[in-house]
Amino acid sequence: MNKGETIHAVAEKSGVTKKDTEAVINALGEIITNCLAKGEEVRFIGFGAFSVKERAARRGRNPQTGESIDIPPTKQPVFRCGKLLRAAVK
Repeated sequence: MNKGETIHAVAEKSGVTKKDTEAVINALGEIITNCLAKGEEVRFIGFGAFSVKERAARRGRNPQTGESIDIPPTKQPVFRCGKLLRAAVK
């Protein structure tokens, strides 16, 4: 399901216009993005949690040349599903 299909499904289920639904979904995406950028966690009880995981610096290897390279530390967004979502998928 892509963003357009999600907007259509939410609008149909909630009885709200597609335009309003799109604005809400866009706002939710921005809020989650801003919270993660600040290092905060976003939790939806039963659904899951969005957080930021820090990856340590490490040594890597260029597969074309075989040369060793230093890979700097990075931050990566992570989603952990909740109990209710996990049970629904089983």
